[in-house]
Amino acid sequence: MTDREFDHIVAKFGMTTRQGRHVRADFFYQGRRIRTTYCSQGRKDNPLYLIAQQLSLTPAQLRAAIRCTLTLDDYIDILKAKGAITE
Repeated sequence: MTDREFDHIVAKFGMTTRQGRHVRADFFYQGRRIRTTYCSQGRKDNPLYLIAQQLSLTPAQLRAAIRCTLTLDDYIDILKAKGAITE
């Protein structure tokens, strides 16, 4: 996953970021942090499977989010189905 693709996911899901050794992106839902992922600052691309795992997505779902076929509402539904979000 390129830095540009990571930035796209962060913007699409409305994640907040913090700079440090790595970029840390947190996904909040109703004021509660639900998921956290990290993006390395190095030259290499970040492993897509690892970021997908941290976001509770399959690699195919993460690719769909990058291609804009998986929306924020879809992501919230996935997290609810996995029990990460309870209402």
